[in-house]
Amino acid sequence: MSEVPLSAAERHTLLEIARSALTEAVNGREIQELPLEGLTSRLSSLGTSFVTLTRKGDLRGCIGGLQARYPLAEDVRQHTVAAALQDYRFGPVGPAEVGEVEIEISILNTPQLLPAAPPEALLKALRPGIDGVILISGPFRATFLPQVWEKIPEPDRFLDTLCAKAGIPAHTWRSGEVEVFAYQVESFRETREAG
Repeated sequence: MSEVPLSAAERHTLLEIARSALTEAVNGREIQELPLEGLTSRLSSLGTSFVTLTRKGDLRGCIGGLQARYPLAEDVRQHTVAAALQDYRFGPVGPAEVGEVEIEISILNTPQLLPAAPPEALLKALRPGIDGVILISGPFRATFLPQVWEKIPEPDRFLDTLCAKAGIPAHTWRSGEVEVFAYQVESFRETREAG
């Protein structure tokens, strides 16, 4: 991801793409190929995103990637559909819910390796509220977006919970035998009319 922020028009375009994909997917319509012509070079270049869906303030789905594989606009579209229909923690979003679902898009920059040992060095390197974190231990991996710091503000508890999400014992990060990466996001959401 480029470090230059998206323009207001680019943000608007991504939110429109996501809303359209959500509506089409939930209503069982075939999702049409996304034409890249007419998009800015930023939106048609490789990029990585997470799409978070909420309904009445509650998480309804969140899917994303950590490696750029598609043009950013297509990445957002695919993750919107996956968040709506394939997040294993929830049933698929239904047609009756579409109007109540709000979309938040997080665009990731390139993750940077952090010192994992000693544990104090890792805790010192983390920037709560700023850094998203990827934790890798052998075949196990998990990530938390920076927004998760709002719910888990203590760095040691944040890492314990991230280990649990990865399916490994909570204190595994203290062993120094993990890889930990930090990344930042540019995050934006729909502004919905109160009705």
